[in-house]
Amino acid sequence: MRLFAPPVYGLSLSIFHQLIRTKLHITMVAGLFAGLVFYFWRHSFFLNLALPLRLPAQKAAALAGALMALVYVALAGFGLPAQRTLIMLSVVAVAVWTGRISSFSAVLSLALGLVVLADPWAVLSPGFWLSFSAVAIIVFATSGDERPKPPEGHTQGLLYTLRLASLMQYAVTIGMIPLTMFLFGQMSLISPLANAVAIPLVSLVVTPLTLIGSVMPDPLSAWLLQISHVLVDFLARFLTYFSALPYAVWTAPIPSFWLFVLAMLGVLWLLAPKAWPLRGLGLICCLPLLLQAAKRPSEGELHVTALDVGQGMALLLETAHHRLLYDSGQGFGLEADSGNRVILPYLHARGINELDVMMISHNDSDHSGGALSILKNLPVELLSSSLSLDSPIVQAAKQHRRCVVGQSWQWDGVHFEVLQPVAASYESTKWKPNARSCVLKASTRMHTILLAGDIEAIQEDELVNTIPQKLKADVLLAPHHGSGTSSTAPFLKIVQPELAIFQVGYLNRYHHPKPEVFQRYADFGIKRLRTDESGAISIQFGASLKTSQFRQENARYWFGR
Repeated sequence: MRLFAPPVYGLSLSIFHQLIRTKLHITMVAGLFAGLVFYFWRHSFFLNLALPLRLPAQKAAALAGALMALVYVALAGFGLPAQRTLIMLSVVAVAVWTGRISSFSAVLSLALGLVVLADPWAVLSPGFWLSFSAVAIIVFATSGDERPKPPEGHTQGLLYTLRLASLMQYAVTIGMIPLTMFLFGQMSLISPLANAVAIPLVSLVVTPLTLIGSVMPDPLSAWLLQISHVLVDFLARFLTYFSALPYAVWTAPIPSFWLFVLAMLGVLWLLAPKAWPLRGLGLICCLPLLLQAAKRPSEGELHVTALDVGQGMALLLETAHHRLLYDSGQGFGLEADSGNRVILPYLHARGINELDVMMISHNDSDHSGGALSILKNLPVELLSSSLSLDSPIVQAAKQHRRCVVGQSWQWDGVHFEVLQPVAASYESTKWKPNARSCVLKASTRMHTILLAGDIEAIQEDELVNTIPQKLKADVLLAPHHGSGTSSTAPFLKIVQPELAIFQVGYLNRYHHPKPEVFQRYADFGIKRLRTDESGAISIQFGASLKTSQFRQENARYWFGR
């Protein structure tokens, strides 16, 4: 079926096919409607109206397709990806109406410019780069080949279509590797198989059945919608099964910009026309991006990252060959928490695919809220906590151990020791979860950090009076986020930290840290950093303490204005 004019109007069918692969549902519906209008317009709706003499059928089809795309996007809620597709289709329609001879690269560039003009913030969205890059890669990979016209026979035509679809899937799969690794630190190894099933099933079967079923009378509509439901359920089960395979996703640390550029050049070399010399060498340019190892501290050093999880705690402690996560941030809802929204993306971006220990200091949701998500999606060798033994978090752990004073271990020249709680506290019912917080001390040869959880004044006093010699630390995680019931003067006097970290949420409802407590740290000459102002805070414990603040090193152009 021909939907648009031949190249005399500057746009061939190949352009429309390439557009179809940007947002299949919108372009498919628009294309089908444009095709129907084209067919009936050419035949004047079988009423001998001579409509093509008054308006070319190609222009009528282009206008009908653009209007249907507008209606469909409105029904879809005008999301940003849908808006981008609408703009691209509108550009094609305008080109057809004005009779301009335009290359697809010009159409793509114009659409990109209009999207940025309509929504300048779109450039901050990964979807913006993925959408336009995918289309550009398809055009680049297919533009150099001289293709014969589609065969007339049904079998030959089907084989031609499958070959063309396979080529485009190959181009997108290979071409998007650098960008997906740069944006997400991972790439799907099963996407070709998943797309080969999902794209035709959803686009050619599910969507038409659903649209037809929505306008047909009952009981026919119920049958059609039920068939759509069964097919979608099958697709969900199919994708779930394959996504759970051990090697479904390839992960690596997010590469530097220059490593991304090198891989992108290699991909373009690989997808160049067949006459291009030594195309296979382009694959070599991708290997550094795919095979780079996660950065690790040197032997005897400790790296600590206080993640920006809002009003909650979550710190990653790294030695040369081991990693410990102290607390897991807060839970936001039934399906959203700091684990799947902050911690796991950070770990994947760093190329960290397992944890040796996750220590949950106590049961409060701002400390344990993300634990289940982490246990579900990342191998954790040991869970250490003060949680009750019937806690869902404990039940989900591969191995659990209660944190008790006196526990200690050595990792790569770094000493770890639990200072709180005492074993007897687990048998008592008078203490709140805060009072049973796991207090962890990590020491290198030169420096020490003390992670105090949510202990309050009574626990601070017990530590000061029982083990004052073990409390000295260069860095202190402010107890209970700097609440008014913690960070007592005797405790700070014994710890004597150079730096205090306050993990707090911006404008949090608890007003942490309390102004008088925050000032108390200043009165002791302690440097203070807050995650609500600094973002993630990283500290390197080497020969000296090196501190970095994410929002200072990666400041947006409006920061501080």
